[in-house]
Amino acid sequence: MKILNRYIAKQIFIGFLLVSFSLLAMLWLTQSLRFVEMVTRQGLPVYLFAEMTSLLMPRIFNVLSPIAAFVAVLFVYNRMINDRELVAMQAAGISPWKSASAAVSIGILLALFNIYVMNWGIPQAEKTFRDLEWRVKNNITQMMFREGEFTTLKNGITIFIDKHEDDGSVSGIFVSDESKPNKKITLTAEKGRLIQSDTGPRILFINGVRQEMDKKTFKFNSLTFTRYSAEFNTSSSSKKKNQTVREKNIFELLSSGDNPTLSLSDKRRNIVEGNRRIIYPWYNLLFALFACVGLLISNFNRRGQTHIIAVEVMFMILICAGDLAFTNLANRSLYMLPFLYLNLLIPLFVCLYLLIFYNPFYFYHQSAKRNLKNAH
Repeated sequence: MKILNRYIAKQIFIGFLLVSFSLLAMLWLTQSLRFVEMVTRQGLPVYLFAEMTSLLMPRIFNVLSPIAAFVAVLFVYNRMINDRELVAMQAAGISPWKSASAAVSIGILLALFNIYVMNWGIPQAEKTFRDLEWRVKNNITQMMFREGEFTTLKNGITIFIDKHEDDGSVSGIFVSDESKPNKKITLTAEKGRLIQSDTGPRILFINGVRQEMDKKTFKFNSLTFTRYSAEFNTSSSSKKKNQTVREKNIFELLSSGDNPTLSLSDKRRNIVEGNRRIIYPWYNLLFALFACVGLLISNFNRRGQTHIIAVEVMFMILICAGDLAFTNLANRSLYMLPFLYLNLLIPLFVCLYLLIFYNPFYFYHQSAKRNLKNAH
């Protein structure tokens, strides 16, 4: 029996890897489109682009893992039925529960791994991602301004830099500032340095000219300087936002009710997220059981198990929809929080009961005996 369990578990694990990596690759491509503008317009380096998109993978894997487990288990057990392998196991007296032990083992391992991903991997990835995103969008660095190109900021400021020096400074700076409706300011300098301050991005000009023209009176002023510092506030140069729900650990989430700085809706959202980090990983076990229970307890059909598979897929979709619906309802009222647990536990106990206590051969033999008795 151990050899059979290892054989089935190996097939399920390989199928899970193929399905999960295929789905991850497709979703990675769709998510990476969000950062195409940073690459084309701001000159985001390829390594930063790859790092930012890879930091989204733990969150996506956590969502796809139960679905990939369901597909892998369903495929393996259906193939074993078509190849008559499960029929031979049942004829040898192997119960449905023992046949499902490989799927149960894979489901438990995936659940434990997802607990780690949800409570450590995702918070760490979210923190790193937000730091990188804030740095890319707000820091005036070499990747924002490329040599020999005009860069227009959102607040009407256009900057041109001739060359980036090895020491971090720049040479040949031209700035056109039209952020104020009644004034136009032009700055040119031989050299300078791009810096980031607490109030926003700044440029230190060295040996240059500042020219200002009033658009109403057409009054023109010119100033020659050796050193001049200017601040350019953009709409995205604000300080980093507060910590998001995904960045917090489970202890911070579950204790949010005692946090006076949070609003009532934020407290509910944090508490629901903390409970989901306990519940959601176990959907890997539920869907692994759910995928095989119908195939193991049903009678063999030479025409295939299409109707059983269709019913299992339909119920899997309903469970996912229930999780989403009860999560939204619990965010409005914590009285709905127990339904999140019931949405997991009721199908789980039903699957366990059917696999452990339901014996289709017993009912088949009883029916055969009744038919034989009636025939006499």
